[in-house]
Amino acid sequence: MLNLEIVTPEKKVLSETVDSVTIPTASGEVGILTNHVPLISSLKAGVLAYTKSGATERMVIAGGFVEVSQNNVSILADVAETADEIDVETARAERDSLEKELSAWKGSLEESESERERLEKAQAQLALVSGR
Repeated sequence: MLNLEIVTPEKKVLSETVDSVTIPTASGEVGILTNHVPLISSLKAGVLAYTKSGATERMVIAGGFVEVSQNNVSILADVAETADEIDVETARAERDSLEKELSAWKGSLEESESERERLEKAQAQLALVSGR
């Protein structure tokens, strides 16, 4: 069993004992099971999934870090939202606006990083609410 804790600047989002966690990290999606090796990684906007007693729950996370140590998974995220908390129309409008902005981008890749992260968050929100 794993102790999963998710915290944002506003609140403690989750504190549960779970069987497994799948986390979107900067280096790709990582699956965490009991006795996982220690890990520290930055997070990428995406869908986090955790399983408890055979049921899988999902939420969008964006920004921040994850630390895995001694069956504790601590996530400090800028954003952590369940499907019920997502405004689909706002996420769709954000995605469409950012796609247009990035397609017309003339600056360097580093300068567009913030917009890319916001786009990934909007895409993750839409994927979560659509069940993908």
